[in-house]
Amino acid sequence: MLIVDLQAFPVLTSDRLVLRQLQPSDSEQMLAMRSDPRVMEHIPRPLAKTIDDATALIELINSMVAANDAVQWAITLKGEDRFIGLIGFWRIVKEHHFAELGYMILPDHWGKGIISEAIGTALEFGFGPLALHRVEAITRPQNTASIRALEKNGFVREGYFKEDIFFEGVFHDSVYFGRLAN
Repeated sequence: MLIVDLQAFPVLTSDRLVLRQLQPSDSEQMLAMRSDPRVMEHIPRPLAKTIDDATALIELINSMVAANDAVQWAITLKGEDRFIGLIGFWRIVKEHHFAELGYMILPDHWGKGIISEAIGTALEFGFGPLALHRVEAITRPQNTASIRALEKNGFVREGYFKEDIFFEGVFHDSVYFGRLAN
């Protein structure tokens, strides 16, 4: 079984980014992101409505990190410690040495390669110190930007599930991607 120890939170860096632990001060930007219908278009979760919603999400994420069940990072630009997005292994299945990758970013930063860079940085940690064997990602077929970022980082489309998600009275299709450590 995979042993996960996140007591010393892993801060990751890349050419342009610092991925750090979420902080209560990120609540305002988290609310801006999670309340934006453009960001949430392909994510089957209700829009955040209040600062309390955003704060509760940050607390939930940090409690999952403390329990060694997930690791999620605030995406920030180097030299600017301001939350612009979220990435991480939000579901770690220790028994099977795999995790599910999730990410989102504020629209002002779309189209700049930031998510792709963040994915690569998170994967280095996932396949390195975290010792994952497999990482999965699930997206909607219409989310071409997400699909491009996954494929750029070596993910392979493994499945297409018709109407497997029921959200807000509508069934949605999902595309499953996977990448192995080797």
